[in-house]
Amino acid sequence: MSTPPVILLLSGSLRAGSSNESVLRTAQAVAPPGVRTVRYDGLARLPHFNPDHDTDPLPADVAELRTAIAAAAAVLICTPEYAGTLPGSFKNLLDWTVGGTEICDKPTAWVNAAAPGRGQGAEDTLRTVLGYTGADIVEPACVRIPVDRGMLDADGVITDTEAREQLGTALEALIRRRRADS
Repeated sequence: MSTPPVILLLSGSLRAGSSNESVLRTAQAVAPPGVRTVRYDGLARLPHFNPDHDTDPLPADVAELRTAIAAAAAVLICTPEYAGTLPGSFKNLLDWTVGGTEICDKPTAWVNAAAPGRGQGAEDTLRTVLGYTGADIVEPACVRIPVDRGMLDADGVITDTEAREQLGTALEALIRRRRADS
């Protein structure tokens, strides 16, 4: 029996009730059959990036992040925009990936959950930083799904059928790219 491919879900938000977390909870609920999703929850524990510490042995939390990325078949990101770019804590996470090769050539995409007209700065920064890491950006899986609080159930999962279908299609695009590369 083969091991199901894993899509690593990375949130750029530290806020428990964020729209970004809702998108990722929904991604877990709509993942295609035979695909496993894993939400990374170590964002708040990562040390500030310091190139002097980007050597073996890596700080434990950085090693955990890189191991999670290496074990994944693909990566899906959902991050807010803050002051026209990525939140500092998430940029810090991405900075820790630049010195490794774990995300290089890995199918990667993002979901922009911001209201219409917002979030472009975060997308632009993601595209730039992921370019430095060598991630394989899967354009059809990079989608905008504006999340309104009225779309969520009590557990913070999106109930809107169209949004759920769009997210499922994005996950399928990530896995298709991974299978095509295998």
